Amino acid sequence: MFRADLHCHTKCSDGTRSPEELLYQAKSIGLQGLSITDHDTTAAYAAAIPIAKELGIFLGTGVEFSCTFEGQSVHILAYDFVLSNPNIEILCKKQRLNRAQRNQVILEKLQSKGIFIEQEELDGLSVVLGRPHIAQLMIKKGYVNSIQEAFTLYLGDNKPCFYQGELLQIEETMDVIHQASAKVFLAHPHLMSRSISVKNLFKLPFDGIECYYAKISSAQEKRWIKLAKSKGLLISGGSDYHGSIKSYLPLGCSWVNSDTFFSIFQNLL
Repeated sequence: MFRADLHCHTKCSDGTRSPEELLYQAKSIGLQGLSITDHDTTAAYAAAIPIAKELGIFLGTGVEFSCTFEGQSVHILAYDFVLSNPNIEILCKKQRLNRAQRNQVILEKLQSKGIFIEQEELDGLSVVLGRPHIAQLMIKKGYVNSIQEAFTLYLGDNKPCFYQGELLQIEETMDVIHQASAKVFLAHPHLMSRSISVKNLFKLPFDGIECYYAKISSAQEKRWIKLAKSKGLLISGGSDYHGSIKSYLPLGCSWVNSDTFFSIFQNLL
């Protein structure tokens, strides 16, 4: 049976496995399709493409962006773009700059708590640096014992050292993605703030919804499948795999079939 995981991350953003390791793992568990959706970068594909061809895995392009809508964070997935299209890279570069500024504020907040991490220590850990990388250094330097502790005490949303930073405007981001002839999907909709108006959100030109996600209940899946069908939108799904940083979400724990996969991806690598 064809299975494809359309939401997974590598070391190029906040995952713990290299693109090569991810592909070999996908093969070992019987996945036939994959989309790597690192945050704000497509860097994983350079290494992933030859391995996918070697292993006979269908690979469709993807990337995840954090945006703002009604003052709240909303994640979207861009799928099925040509890697050489400059529009996607423009978005990636813009958001990486936002992240760099955000990280600096977080490091300053940590310093006020007696936790000293320098930017130079972060550099080189990943293409896209974020809170998980700061947490890893906090462990290495003995400030906390686990990533969970780092987030619970300091880095998590609304914790003492949290800083949201500037997010991309969702309307502008969707427009640029569509200019790249790519498809825009709403990621993990069940994680959105309840203050967001779903009715208003879907006035925007989405192409699809991530209805199958990680280990959500069938009732949650059905809600979003019903909405997608009522609006004539495509359906996607994936594990949101990050490796050991989120070991409770194994690769392939959520997936889509061949009809769903090929309805999304025409520009296969």
